[in-house]
Amino acid sequence: MDHFLYRNGQLFAEDVPVAEIAEAVGTPFYCYSTATLTRHFRLFDEALEGTEHLVCYAMKAASNQAILKTLAALGAGMDVVSGGEYARARAAGVPGERIVFSGVGKTREEMRQALEGGIRQFNVESEPEMAALNAVALELGVTAPIAVRVNPDVDAKTHAKIATGKSENKFGIPIARAREVYAEAAAMPGLEVVGIDVHIGSQLTELEPFRLAYEKVAELTGVLRRDGHDIRRLDLGGGLGIPYTRSNDAPPLPTEYGQLIKDTLGHLGCEIEIEPGRLVVGNAGILVSRVIYRKSGEGRDFLILDAAMNDLIRPAMYDAHHDIVPVQEPAPGAEQAPYDVVGPVCESGDTFARGRMLPPVGEGDLVAFRSAGAYGAVMSSEYNTRPLIPEVLVHEHQFAVIRQRPTFDEIIKRDTIPEWL
Repeated sequence: MDHFLYRNGQLFAEDVPVAEIAEAVGTPFYCYSTATLTRHFRLFDEALEGTEHLVCYAMKAASNQAILKTLAALGAGMDVVSGGEYARARAAGVPGERIVFSGVGKTREEMRQALEGGIRQFNVESEPEMAALNAVALELGVTAPIAVRVNPDVDAKTHAKIATGKSENKFGIPIARAREVYAEAAAMPGLEVVGIDVHIGSQLTELEPFRLAYEKVAELTGVLRRDGHDIRRLDLGGGLGIPYTRSNDAPPLPTEYGQLIKDTLGHLGCEIEIEPGRLVVGNAGILVSRVIYRKSGEGRDFLILDAAMNDLIRPAMYDAHHDIVPVQEPAPGAEQAPYDVVGPVCESGDTFARGRMLPPVGEGDLVAFRSAGAYGAVMSSEYNTRPLIPEVLVHEHQFAVIRQRPTFDEIIKRDTIPEWL
C-alpha cells in the first residue's frame, strides 16, 4: 500500500497534487510519503510484537536525513554499512545503542569512529576483520560487541546481483566454520560475542528461503550455546521484497514474515533484530519526470524523458521494472500503445522500459515511476554533469524539499585546478 493515488483526475502524494510539486521544484525529482514510511515501519514493528526486538532500518536503501529522522522518531534503529552512513545516523539523532554496523570492508578508521561514538554491535564478516576490530578496541580500551555473519548457503531465489547467502557470495563466513570462528572471537579480549548475524539477499518474494536459513541459525544457536557462548541476539537481516508492478502476485506480508521468525526462532529466548530497507521505503517514493519528446523510430516509438539512468539506475543495472504512470489520470478505456521509455544520457543503457504499454502521453506531460523510494536517490550520480535531483517529503497537505538541486556553478566549483594550469 502507498499514498500516491489519483483524485479528480490528478495523481496526489498524500494530500498534495504531484503537479503542484513539479511546478514548484522542477523535474525530475523524488517524492516520498511520510504516511507510507510510517505505515511500513509499523507493520514490521507490530509483526514482532510479543518478542524482544529492534527494527533497524537498512539506510542504504534511502538515507536522506529527513527520512532517517522520520523513522527514528518511530523508534527505529539503523543498519549502517559505512562511516558515512554511521555519521548520517548520528546526525539524525539516532543513539549509538540503536546502530548496527554491517558490511564486508569496514576500515579501522570506521571501527574507531563507531567505538568512540557508540555502537550496538558490529556484524563481523571475516576473521581478518575480527582481528582488526579486536586491535582497535584494545587501543581504545573498550570492548566491541559483535555478531558473526554466517553464510548459510541458501538460495534466496532473487536477482544474482542482490543474492548474498550462497557459498559463492562474498558475505560472511561459511556456517560450517562457525564453531571455529566463534572460538577465535571468544579468545580475543577486545571482543564480546553477543549473537549471530545472517542475511541471504534482497527483494525476496517467498518465505521458504528465510525458513531454511533461520532453521540453520536455530540449530547453530544451540551448538554455540553448548560451546559456552552467550548467544542472546539474532540479527536476521532484511530482504523482504516489494511488488514493483501491480500485475504481479504480492510478496509475503511483514505479518507472515514475523510469524515465520516466531515459529523458527521464538523458542530460543533471543532478542530479534531485523533490518528492512526496501519494504519500508520502496513504495514510499516515486520519481517524477517530464516528457521532453515523443519520437518515432524504426518499428518503435520512444518517450524521451528528462530523468535518466544517473537518476534511477536500477533498470540499467538490474533490468528492474518500475510501473510508469501519467500524473494526469488517463480517461477510462484510453487506448494504450507501446513505447521505449528512455532518458537523455548518451548511453543505450539509458532505457527505463522497452515496449511498455502506456496511455496517451505527449511532450510536456508528467509521468511518475512508482516504487522508486529504495535504491533510487542513493544510487544516483552526476554523470554527464547532470545535477543530483531534488528529494521532496510530503506530510499530509504540505511538502518540503529535503535535498536541493545543485546549480552547475556549485558542481563545477567542487573541482580543484592545480596551480600549474
